[in-house]
This record gives sequence, structure tokens and C-alpha cells, in this order.
Amino acid sequence: MVQRFFDILFSGLALLLLSPILIIVMIILKFTGEGEIFYVQPRVGEDGKLFNLLKFATMLKDSPNMGTATITVKNDPRVLPFGKFLRKTKINELPQLINILKGDMSVIGPRPQAQRCFLAFPKSVQESIIRVKPGLSGIGSIVFRDEEAMLDNPAIDRLLFYDDVIAPYKGELEKWYIKNRNIFTYFALIFSTIWVVLKPESRIYKRIFADLPEVSNKELKRYI
Repeated sequence: MVQRFFDILFSGLALLLLSPILIIVMIILKFTGEGEIFYVQPRVGEDGKLFNLLKFATMLKDSPNMGTATITVKNDPRVLPFGKFLRKTKINELPQLINILKGDMSVIGPRPQAQRCFLAFPKSVQESIIRVKPGLSGIGSIVFRDEEAMLDNPAIDRLLFYDDVIAPYKGELEKWYIKNRNIFTYFALIFSTIWVVLKPESRIYKRIFADLPEVSNKELKRYI
């Protein structure tokens, strides 16, 4: 109940304060690229129910049926020119403030997954994730904020790398959040999110959350 109060407060204030930026972005998107403003995709939410997640459109309209499908890689050719800026600054995520206000999401929680990526998690992780609202940010989003660079290797099977390397550890992080979910974690993750947006190379979350699950995969250790 307390978290929901802050979700409504923060998302409402953010929409109000950021409305000039949002309007400018909407106008630019309308007259560039394919003329699409929003990208709407079903995502798995609380209790396993699907909801329509909102983002600013940054990719070709048919991108889920092209290339690496729901997985985006660094310098992905499906990303439109203005979309690169929106993705780099994370402005493309801001329409999810509407999802938060509606109650589909929280400011902090497990990242809402497309059905294919959700099913890549082990069953125990799936069962944990759907116990809470997904979040605009969270420990999984922070640790894997540079996920596109991790997948930027044409020598690997990217879908297999996601399923076998990224998804298992991301799932452990989300389980850690659900176990340690409280108002301190909520605000600490908001602070960590703002910090890593301003300082992308920072690993401040390791100092704030010293008890995060160990990274056992050697390949993954190079990135996080």
C-alpha cells in the first residue's frame, strides 16, 4: 500500500514535470521514421496477466518479426535514427509512467517480460516474478542495463546466450528483489537507477546491495 502511494505520487509528478519533453518527442516521432509514436507490446504482469506496455517507438514497426525478434543488440539495424537517442537516454521508457499510474506497473520491480523471454526463466523464477507488479526499473534492469552490448557478438547464438546465460542470473536477481522487497529497497533502487543513468559505468549497486546473488558464469562476470 505504501509503495503504491509513492508509485502514484512519483509517476504523476514525473508526467507533469516531463510533459514538455514528452510532447516534443511525440511531435518528432510523428514526423520522422515510420510516423509511429508509441510501441505497444503485451508483457507479463502481476498474477501472470498480460498488459500492454507503452514505450516511445524506436524501432521499425515489424521489428519483432525481424532479426533477433524480442532481443535487441547494440547498434541493432532495426533501431531508427531518433530511436537511438531515445534508447541511449532511456527517454523511450517514459511512457511507462502511464502504466504505473494505471496500476499495471510499479516504479520498482522485476522488468516486465515479453512472453518468450518470460518463458526463458526457470519455473521457480516465473512463479516468484508474477507475485508482484513489474517495474519501470529494478535490480535486474540496473545490472543488465547494458544488455545490448552483452549480446553484441555475431559469433554467438544470441537467443541461446540470452536463455542460457543472461536469463538464469537475471531471474536470480528478481528473486532476490522479491525476497528483500521493502520501502528501503524501493528507494535505494530508485537512487541507484538515477545514479547509473548519470554514470553508466558505475557499479554502485554492488556497494548498496552487498548480498546480491553470486555470478557463477565466467562469461557473464566480464560484463557485471
